Amino acid sequence: GNCHCLLILISTHSIGEGGLWESRSSSRCVSIPSGMALCQNIGYDTMRMPNLLGHESPAEAVQQSASWLPLLARECHPDARIFLCSLFAPICLDRFISPCRSLCESVQDSCAPIMSCYGYPWPEILRCDQYPADHLMLPQASCRDCELEESPSSKNTLEVFCRSDFVTLSQFSLAAKFDVLKHGPLLVGQIRSRIELWLERDATCVRNMTRQHPQGGTFLVTGTVQGERLVVNKAYFWQKRDKNLVAAARKWKHYQCRS
Repeated sequence: GNCHCLLILISTHSIGEGGLWESRSSSRCVSIPSGMALCQNIGYDTMRMPNLLGHESPAEAVQQSASWLPLLARECHPDARIFLCSLFAPICLDRFISPCRSLCESVQDSCAPIMSCYGYPWPEILRCDQYPADHLMLPQASCRDCELEESPSSKNTLEVFCRSDFVTLSQFSLAAKFDVLKHGPLLVGQIRSRIELWLERDATCVRNMTRQHPQGGTFLVTGTVQGERLVVNKAYFWQKRDKNLVAAARKWKHYQCRS
């Protein structure tokens, strides 16, 4: 099918103690305990309690997570730690971010055979069909994608804009401001709903984008529209002192693309 580019500006903001929470009124942000060896140096330092495995206290999460350390030592999958920490120590944003099913299946395929060698089956609590699958209506990113890149020059950024189907400025929260600067073949509402669902479901992408910015921020994300599917492929941290990105955004309204 036809391939088109997309360009998105996304803001993510962590929510502090006592913030609104959609699914659990008792949910709270706590510091990742120093004793949770599984999830040290993962790019953020606060986590949601109760976590996605139902642990009610940090102490319980620490105790249960320790049993996975021997498996990580076997290096059965490069993203095993990311997958496990998205469950034991979910990032503290304004909603729970579930790992994607494809990541779970990839980790299970690589690690379950090693576990079975020691007499341990893949636990029912981690069965992969409970996590959201890729869907044609959602943006798609490899579970290792969305690593932030250095911003290109202003001229190169404008050319990226030209090759893009749409440009949006959004915040992470559903209720937050969402400006669509260019929407290409899609309607504004279609862009909004698909991007919000993608952010909600792709834990790895959100984690990679916020690794160096745990308090949140604004991110420039580019990709393509392939039929009904949005495919995300680049992400940049947006800040006012980044003269290249800011200059490109300022010039974009009156910029004449070559083709």
